[in-house]
Amino acid sequence: MKYHVKDLDLAPAGRLRIEWAEREMPVLRQIRKRFADEKPFAGVRLSACLHVTTETANLMRTLHAGGADIVLVASNPLSTQDDVAAALVAYDEIPVYAIKGEDDATYYEHIHAAIDHKPHITMDDGADLVSTIHKSRREALEQIIGGTEETTTGVIRLRAMAKEGALAYPIIAVNDALTKHLFDNRYGTGQSTMDGVIRATNVLIAGKTVVVAGYGWCSRGIAMRAHGMGANVIVTEVDPLKALEAVMDGYRVMPMIEAAPIGDIFLTSTGDINVIDRHHFEVMKDGAIVANAGHFNVELNIPALAEMAVAPPRRVRPFVDEYTLPDGRRIHILAEGRLVNLSAAEGHPSAVMDMSFANQALSAEYLLHHAEELEKTVYAVPEQIDLAIAELKLAAMGVKIDELTEEQKRYLASWEEGT
Repeated sequence: MKYHVKDLDLAPAGRLRIEWAEREMPVLRQIRKRFADEKPFAGVRLSACLHVTTETANLMRTLHAGGADIVLVASNPLSTQDDVAAALVAYDEIPVYAIKGEDDATYYEHIHAAIDHKPHITMDDGADLVSTIHKSRREALEQIIGGTEETTTGVIRLRAMAKEGALAYPIIAVNDALTKHLFDNRYGTGQSTMDGVIRATNVLIAGKTVVVAGYGWCSRGIAMRAHGMGANVIVTEVDPLKALEAVMDGYRVMPMIEAAPIGDIFLTSTGDINVIDRHHFEVMKDGAIVANAGHFNVELNIPALAEMAVAPPRRVRPFVDEYTLPDGRRIHILAEGRLVNLSAAEGHPSAVMDMSFANQALSAEYLLHHAEELEKTVYAVPEQIDLAIAELKLAAMGVKIDELTEEQKRYLASWEEGT
């Protein structure tokens, strides 16, 4: 078996952490049990480009139990948990190509290793695997029947490809499942982002002015958690409806250029480029902390900041780079602008990833049965999968809900009765 991980001696520690995460993933455990019995992926090659975390490990083990022939590579150079990568190789015999801190050349060598696997199904987080296949490895398209995409940034890229007619096979947007973005994006990103900031800096959040860029589901979660920890939260937006919602939720809303001089901590999660740009850095206060929770580090214009600085950045703490400007002001970039929640912390809690990765597993299974019926575009997760996952999660939590009576069903289906 070929693989490329940091150190196989880390495997025992990784195994313990994978088992710990599994305790909080009851939905995926139930799916794994069924997959192990039915083997729906027997003979199927699957290449996954995901953050290599304890939660991802449990998804890989679930697909592997279902008979899938898997290769796993990292979807970000800083998000790999090296002990987890080692454990998947050593204990589960799943080839992994991922090392925390790998350079860009190694990162793409690993992606090409996933393509060399000749997958029938791709599983992506950010669409780097899919875009590489389409740009430079088109021979791999011959056997691919479909794929899944985990995150907002990747869905944006894939929809752009589909709009231009460039997408060569169907993709299910796992990110758009209600059991994904309403929970993973909001509660997962909210908690893990603040966890990353605190681990990297050890600053007190209470009393700080925290500027949150965007008010999509990820940013809502960040704003909610920052507010809950005592921060004064400012939201910046380009969408009037989302901006209005942020105002109604009790946050101050203003343009980034107005927020830049007063913010203590800046957090982006928009999926767009240069959300914090040169002219924002120019007016930030001394000691400002800037981090990104979006998939790519392009949300922060770090090259512009480097040009403004009087010297190369100083690494003052792990994951904290200090840029000094000509007037002596210091601006701190966390985790090189990459996902702070996965780079400086451990990513989303297992309990919320349980639903997200249940969507991945069941969407991949759906592709096996329906790929021939699907067009070369981006699809939502089928509603029946979303509802099934919600029901499984509620049952695992010991929560019961009401059912409609036959009378209520008839009433909701009728139009005759009124005032």
